[in-house]
Amino acid sequence: MKILVLGAGKMGSFFLDLLSFEHEIAVFEKNPQRMRFTYNCERFTSLEEIAQFQPQLVINAVTVKYTISAFKEVLPYLPASCILSDIASVKTDLHAFYNKSGHPFVSTHPMFGPTFANLQQLSHENAIIISEGDYMGRIFFKDLYQKLGLNIYEYTFEEHDQTVAYSLSIPFVSTFVFAAVMKHQDAPGTTFKRHMNIAKGVLGEDDYLLQEVLFNPYTSCQVEQIRNELSELLAIIDSKDTTGMKSYLEKIRKNLRNGTI
Repeated sequence: MKILVLGAGKMGSFFLDLLSFEHEIAVFEKNPQRMRFTYNCERFTSLEEIAQFQPQLVINAVTVKYTISAFKEVLPYLPASCILSDIASVKTDLHAFYNKSGHPFVSTHPMFGPTFANLQQLSHENAIIISEGDYMGRIFFKDLYQKLGLNIYEYTFEEHDQTVAYSLSIPFVSTFVFAAVMKHQDAPGTTFKRHMNIAKGVLGEDDYLLQEVLFNPYTSCQVEQIRNELSELLAIIDSKDTTGMKSYLEKIRKNLRNGTI
């Protein structure tokens, strides 16, 4: 298959490496320096080159802020049968865009990234394939993700947004609160250092991505749960309620057992 990857960042380069020996691959990147380490693929810096390549599938791997604008830029240069695809962690407005594009589409979300995941060992990682999309496109990505050993789930766009609100907004907000009250530690403990590394990783993400995850319409109720739990915990601490603390610890340990991955 002739596949065009938009963007030669970390995830774009990951897909280029992954696909380059089984497919005819090209990458479109406006910054030539970002293509220095791409291998076994054609490198495009102009839209006319895309038109000549005639891709059958486009994988949009640009920063989430520019996902839709990148699609709009290349659409006039794509064959009508070309399948559009994205790997965005935030799907805001994408469903509506796809329905108006006139192209078949498939939307997926690899639930891992270069910040924390070992891209060479992904058997403990997950991927979501949106069920509202082109059948052959879904089969392509299902086969690809199975070869990586990923755990695959199929959700609608709405179900995806609900899942992201839970799986991303809760750790993001918890990390923000940790970082907001942080102060210099001359001799930090192991737990503190681990939280610090997580905070640095999360806050190293693109600001627009962090914003869009938190502006997800399903995020507010998740943050409200955090506020309620903090209120309950603070009441236990203020009253030095040993029985209440024991019950609270039992509750959260049970949650951890039930949510083990």
